[in-house]
Amino acid sequence: MKLTADRVAAERDWIVARADRVVPVINVVRDDLGEIFDTDVDPVTEAQYREEVDAVFADGDLAVNVAAMTAILRDLDVEGDYPGFVVDEVLGRELAGTIAGTQPLRTLGEATFHYADLQVHGDAEENAGVDDLEAALAAGFQERIPGWNWTERESPFALE
Repeated sequence: MKLTADRVAAERDWIVARADRVVPVINVVRDDLGEIFDTDVDPVTEAQYREEVDAVFADGDLAVNVAAMTAILRDLDVEGDYPGFVVDEVLGRELAGTIAGTQPLRTLGEATFHYADLQVHGDAEENAGVDDLEAALAAGFQERIPGWNWTERESPFALE
């Protein structure tokens, strides 16, 4: 695989075009986790998702890595699927963490990937890696987009 600026732009466009599939997963995950953790979490709109995709791809170093993992997962298919289970999980988790950002959001993105992955079931004609890709996008971007109460308050551990 060769990555060029044009390929990075094409992968960004593919991610943006998936908003109608990724944003509902984000909102299911946020609803479920909000209920589990007894907190209200704001839903995400397609416009917020697209804006955050643009923010990720505005950082060239981040963009090339997100584009590469996206391209690999889009192309990944293993005959019988199950033998490829580990590689698409590893790539999906890493992509979610990369999108989510620095700690603690990175670890939360990685952990949320596994929950989001349970919510996504790809179309039969799609490569096996696509459903993991959509789960990774949902997990990573839902961490970046505001709406969690704990991220919208001053930390009680900040020192002056």
